[in-house]
Amino acid sequence: MPLQTKIAVVAGASRGIGKAIATQLAAAGAQVILLARNQSDLNEALAEITQEGGLAAAFCVDISDEQAVKSVFQQIIQQYKRIDILVNNAGIGEFYPVSETSASFWDEVMNTNVKGTFLCSKEAVIQMQKQGVGHIVSIASDVAKRTFANGALYCSSKYAQDAFSSALRKEVRKDGIKVSVVYPGLVDTYFNKSQPGNPANASHLKPEDIAASVLHILAAPKHVVIDELMIHPISQDY
Repeated sequence: MPLQTKIAVVAGASRGIGKAIATQLAAAGAQVILLARNQSDLNEALAEITQEGGLAAAFCVDISDEQAVKSVFQQIIQQYKRIDILVNNAGIGEFYPVSETSASFWDEVMNTNVKGTFLCSKEAVIQMQKQGVGHIVSIASDVAKRTFANGALYCSSKYAQDAFSSALRKEVRKDGIKVSVVYPGLVDTYFNKSQPGNPANASHLKPEDIAASVLHILAAPKHVVIDELMIHPISQDY
């Protein structure tokens, strides 16, 4: 198993893309720690992974809460002694015209999509610097590279997440830490009030496609870092 003995933390792991990533990491031999704020969904994801023989644990946490994130990472390090992989997947994706976007919803999206990435990455980096090795993979979006009408808030959050990751990559390369970003296009998942399995989304990527991209990034040789990976369904016009 290529990831055997690796400790992998996945934020936003209770369903959709995050759950698929956690599942494939566990299948590859990693000890996976699932983070999410919905306890019921988290329990279900954990049960599915462990029933398949995967090694997994779960913590219910709001990743926009600094003290909560600190506490969870302290518990992880105390129990597992290291963090080899962090996947930043937690995110909110809903689209509204600027005239219909409240300041409170703006803050909610930015707190999850950007601040959450920062807080989890910060705690992981502190531990990875001590280890002299580690890999952070953030799941952004292809709209970190383009924009669309009614997407001012979501695009802003993904541009910010991407800029943070790019700067962090340059900051921690000297410490042996890799930073990669995946930019998915259309995915058949929980997104913008959509539910998986909608016939209108039949040609979209599946969460498992994004998970496979993450494992591809993690499989690169020690001297190689895949900075960016953009993935689209062949049917998407972009």
